[in-house]
Amino acid sequence: MSKIHSGYEGVFDKTLVPGTKPALLVVDVIKAYTDPTSPFFTPEAVEAVAHIASVIKYARSSGHPIVFTRVEYKEPHAIDGGLFVEKVPALKVLTPGSDWAQYCDEIVSPQSFDDRPEFHAPIEIIKQYPSAFFETSLAQTLTLLGCDSVFILGFSTSGCVRATAVDAMQLGFRPFVISECVADKSADAHRVSLLDIQSKYGEIVTVEEAQKIYDVMRERNTP
Repeated sequence: MSKIHSGYEGVFDKTLVPGTKPALLVVDVIKAYTDPTSPFFTPEAVEAVAHIASVIKYARSSGHPIVFTRVEYKEPHAIDGGLFVEKVPALKVLTPGSDWAQYCDEIVSPQSFDDRPEFHAPIEIIKQYPSAFFETSLAQTLTLLGCDSVFILGFSTSGCVRATAVDAMQLGFRPFVISECVADKSADAHRVSLLDIQSKYGEIVTVEEAQKIYDVMRERNTP
């Protein structure tokens, strides 16, 4: 995949460099995207989950903060979803009692982290809209933890991932989206969203590139 739109050269072709302390944002890695009976089933998400699990493990070993997000609406009419649910009524399946609203079994969820002092306790954000930052405490929490960069992965590329990347940039957190760890029901939307993020809002990196950035930051922060 080309990282720059044709015609964007010289305008939308600059690069954001990593900061000094990242957080990993695990955005909506829930069963709604991997269960074939779900209205949000995305075949590519099944493959992405394996990469996501490996990145979570790597980030955890670095000791940097990890944030998990899920979408969940109050029953019976998901009124807390506002116009988002009006536009996408299928979101009403993401209620507290729904298995589709739970994390995929393959990933280390916040509830299954060991209580080990060398790791930051995982953070969980329950959200109702696409961006992990909108109407949540995420920005304030990251600021308190001293984070200046975010690695973003999860579902879907054109929805919650893109919205989170845009808000991260607007709030002063350097966004890095990990390409093998995102997926979308539409291949076209996936491709264009990655190009759009790279051109205007952040950086698209591979798992290998993300791990190298983690290593550099870890070395900087080692006394």
